Amino acid sequence: MIKKRIEIIPSLISMDITCMKESLKKIPSKVSMLHLDVMDGHYVENITFGPLFLRNIRKITKKKIDVHLMISYPEKYYSDFINAGADLISFHPETALNPLNLIKKIKEKNVKVGLALNPDISGQTIKKYLKHIDYVLIMSVFPGFSGQKFIESVLEKIDYFKCMQKKHNFRIEIDGGINSRTGRIAIQRGSEWIVTGSYLFKGKNVKSNIERILHGE
Repeated sequence: MIKKRIEIIPSLISMDITCMKESLKKIPSKVSMLHLDVMDGHYVENITFGPLFLRNIRKITKKKIDVHLMISYPEKYYSDFINAGADLISFHPETALNPLNLIKKIKEKNVKVGLALNPDISGQTIKKYLKHIDYVLIMSVFPGFSGQKFIESVLEKIDYFKCMQKKHNFRIEIDGGINSRTGRIAIQRGSEWIVTGSYLFKGKNVKSNIERILHGE
């Protein structure tokens, strides 16, 4: 199996949105993706960003934008985020009326699609979808708020999906409680896309924090 590149994906929810251009300038050019958490106050107990925010971000960056829909009925809104500039979209399968149908609709728009799993949902619940998707998003905290502690039991899901990659071509993404220690653990277990927010933007040197995740302290 071809070794896949490790991607550190900064989470926009942890940036200072009052000076987004300056925040984006702190991110090294080799970082190719940004992560946008979309919460509706219904599926999760928080409200964050909508398509208009994404459209404005799209004006100031050429990096790919990975949109995580933590919303009820994602089939009602996915096209709005695609039209606003999403390059990748993940959603929680339990929120969709027909997950496979939604997967196909997203892919028809030439947008990569992933399925997101909360810490208490088994990886085996999406086994039948793995041949259809581009990535799996493993939540290592319960979604809703940034800055939570990493739930180490989710590492078993990485093991499971790493095994399933022998049959299907998808990436393994992880999000929640990522710092230099947990990020390294997730990478060593087999996660390829590492979403990080609170840790990455603490202090001023985003580049150094990325290097700590990739290579240790």
